[in-house]
Amino acid sequence: MKQEVPRHLPVGAEVQQDGRIHFRVWAPRRRMVEVVLEDPGRGIFPLRSEEGGYFSGFAPARAGVRYRFRLDDETRLYPDPASRFQPEGPHGPSQVVDPAAFAWTDHGWRGLSLPGQVLYEMHIGTFTPEGTWEAAARQLPALYDTGITVLEIMPLADFPGRFGWGYDGVNLFAPTRLYGSPDDVRRFIDRAHSLGMGVLLDVVYNHLGPDGNYLDQFSTDYMTKRYKTDWGPALNYDGPNSGPVREYITVNARYWIEEFHFDGLRLDATQNIYDSSEEHILAAISRNVRQAANGRDVIIVTENEPQQVRMVRPVEEGGYGFDAIWNDDFHHTARVALTGRTEAYFSDYRGTPQELISAVKHGFLYQGQRYLWQKQRRGTRTIAVPPPAFITFLENHDQLANTVKQPSQITSPGRHRALTALLLLSPGTPMLFQGQEFASSRPFHFFADHKPELASVVYKGRKAFMAQFPSMATPAMQEHIPDPADPATFTCCKLDFSEREEHAGVYALHRDLLQLRRADPVFRAQRRGGVDGAVLNSHAFVLRYFGEDGDDRLLLINLGTDLLLAPAPEPLLAPDEGRVWEVVWSSEDPRYGGDSAAAEEREDGWRLPGESATVMRASGVA
Repeated sequence: MKQEVPRHLPVGAEVQQDGRIHFRVWAPRRRMVEVVLEDPGRGIFPLRSEEGGYFSGFAPARAGVRYRFRLDDETRLYPDPASRFQPEGPHGPSQVVDPAAFAWTDHGWRGLSLPGQVLYEMHIGTFTPEGTWEAAARQLPALYDTGITVLEIMPLADFPGRFGWGYDGVNLFAPTRLYGSPDDVRRFIDRAHSLGMGVLLDVVYNHLGPDGNYLDQFSTDYMTKRYKTDWGPALNYDGPNSGPVREYITVNARYWIEEFHFDGLRLDATQNIYDSSEEHILAAISRNVRQAANGRDVIIVTENEPQQVRMVRPVEEGGYGFDAIWNDDFHHTARVALTGRTEAYFSDYRGTPQELISAVKHGFLYQGQRYLWQKQRRGTRTIAVPPPAFITFLENHDQLANTVKQPSQITSPGRHRALTALLLLSPGTPMLFQGQEFASSRPFHFFADHKPELASVVYKGRKAFMAQFPSMATPAMQEHIPDPADPATFTCCKLDFSEREEHAGVYALHRDLLQLRRADPVFRAQRRGGVDGAVLNSHAFVLRYFGEDGDDRLLLINLGTDLLLAPAPEPLLAPDEGRVWEVVWSSEDPRYGGDSAAAEEREDGWRLPGESATVMRASGVA
């Protein structure tokens, strides 16, 4: 029979207006499904069969009750595939949650559009010593004062164990119990909105984790063997019985926007999402997220390793309608510039001034050229993509774990300050990783608390992955790779906020640059074609940002030794007639640990201090 009870979600346990609980689940593999209630209100209640493999019905329960499903005559009980909370983890019972019971205070919040934003990637479990939503919320005023405008939360879907990154989630509708309750998530977002900050959620729609996934007990059509991801079977978006699977995922995307007021999503590894349907599942997700926002502005970000521009192309132009895409090319060339290391997937980058200029002007460096590391072409043309659509970064969770140490620990302070200026003043949308704003000394290792037999496999896999870096492939270095299942690997990643004072210079650097980005109309503009650049020597370059009526800015960066540029036959260094350049900001300000040096034009030519960045403004002659 067709489902006729009014519901918000098509599956899961929902509190009705009269207080009763209605259950609905897709289980075409089964002939009978029963709801088994635990304390309070014990009992077993059969669900009636509907067309399409669904089962539904009421049970005399209230919000807060724990329950599981009995399938056919099996003695084993299973959690709800659309559980809103798993208080004992993925292997335990589900819990009925009433999202309407939370008292929101963000009624005037209209969301955020992408231009002008500064993202901050955050792992709730390590962001504070406590590792809870409540503790993280106490740090929001400090992040806001730094200049952060949007928080990007690493995945929340519940997973087994005591700690993990979240990318092995198995309960896609259940925020992990490790950081608090569903209402704790809501309180965190409500608090962020009260400060004027947006919150994005990182979601994983390409695979499910290896432990605690019971979907195949309800239907073997959730996953497909026709495609393989880097982590195992792919979700079935275009095969037999894929309709309910597509609905399950698109509804999940809506759920986070509607019930938790997230301001958008970041989709993990979309190159491993396969779909030959007329409407690609990614376009369907984009459409559903915007519908769920109900007039609020939302931001949808994608990670896409092959750099496919159709991710951010409008749907009417054949794209998927996302707002932004992570720019690994910017990270890779900047990382080489910082460290000089060109191992593994950094081997196709040189960190030269021209690469850095091109990354600022064009976004991707690889737009269809041969990529030697992968022995194939990489990337697509970006000519029509607006600058804010490129998420640029010097750190993220993957890159910190893969390269062991933060950039601030493996380069000189001067270079680090200069490339931080490039990141935070470039026309792309900058993203910081937690603690980056004060040069946290804490690592961010890969950690995952799996059962022993799986943990051993994961550790071996981690060592094999790291061996792509020759420096990490030696027996001595392999022994130094942290065991992901060791609690100490997780604990040592927790931030120490006392380092805001210990590293006050770096902290001030980030605050001042973000203030400059926000207050200066030329840097704030993020216009397509609004910046040009030129190489000054093998380690130095200039970027010129074009303002109105000659009100331009220069960003001069020298990653080498002191440079005297004489003569200086570079037009970008010339101010408009009637104007002169004046220094606005220098990375060598003593407050940041510098020596007061700044680039300047003198009678004998341009002088650029070594390992420095200088911002100049074209001012009228007095």
